[in-house]
Amino acid sequence: MSMLFTGRATSGASSRKVGLVRRFIMFWLDHFRQALFSLGELWRTPSASILTIAVLGVSLTLPTTLHLLVKNVQQISDSFTEAAEISLFIKEGSTETQIASLVHILQADKDIARVSWINKQQALAEFSQVSGFGTALSLLSDNPLPDVLLVLPQNTAAEQAKQLLTRLQNEALVETGKLDIDWLTRLDAIVSLLRQAVLVIALLLLSAVLLIIGNTIRLSIMNKKDEIEVMKLVGATDAFIQRPFLYSGVWFGVFGGLLSYLIVEVMLLWLQSAIGSLTSLYQSQFQLMSLSLSEFISLMLIAVILGLSGSYISVRRHISAIEPTGP
Repeated sequence: MSMLFTGRATSGASSRKVGLVRRFIMFWLDHFRQALFSLGELWRTPSASILTIAVLGVSLTLPTTLHLLVKNVQQISDSFTEAAEISLFIKEGSTETQIASLVHILQADKDIARVSWINKQQALAEFSQVSGFGTALSLLSDNPLPDVLLVLPQNTAAEQAKQLLTRLQNEALVETGKLDIDWLTRLDAIVSLLRQAVLVIALLLLSAVLLIIGNTIRLSIMNKKDEIEVMKLVGATDAFIQRPFLYSGVWFGVFGGLLSYLIVEVMLLWLQSAIGSLTSLYQSQFQLMSLSLSEFISLMLIAVILGLSGSYISVRRHISAIEPTGP
């Protein structure tokens, strides 16, 4: 008798296990079928679908392009770290031993990345070559140029570089110091302004995308009102009815994100040739930075979330309002 009960218990547990596995598989198969069905619905209404995808793609293109603009301007800003270089003019009469000792002290400073010493003879030779007054300068009995130490701060941010300049000017051998990074400070301010502009424009455009997708899904729901009423009469739940419309929003997001990416890449290819002609004149190796893999994934996620959110808002409002009418 005990063996019989044990066998029945084991059989019941196995049946429940098989039932759970089957329900799990059928759940995902059902989702897969409804996803394909929603994709087919987009294919059967090409004009409305293409228009919605185009609006979504173009709306995402503008903030994406602005993001790349900020990214490339930041690249330019980062390439000008030498602009934060401090020039220290050494007092007249300082000996080479004293200057070498100061260079050694500065090189040991944790706030300084590099120190270069340009003695007055090197400075005069360079100035003669650049200015074109070599003959006139050779007539001078004394060298009027001072020794100069070029100091590159470890932190090239404007405020930190200025603090370092103030400290270095207190050195006994230093006559004066110079730090010309006002233009770099202005560039950083422009980059910060662009970041804020990207955020504001993105929020406005993404809000518009939500409204457009929501309206597209609403029209689709209204066109299928009779079918929804019949489905509710036979016992279909709101969640089951909503699912294909939600997948439609996801597909809108996928295709809209891909379209935005393609538009951005085409623009970059078009601009790269023009920028290449310009940078060749300045012997620069600057290259436009495109979207990285992580940025592409982020773009697709944002597009899918927008599509899903817009469709969710619409179906939650309109499908629950549809009730089957009596005969």
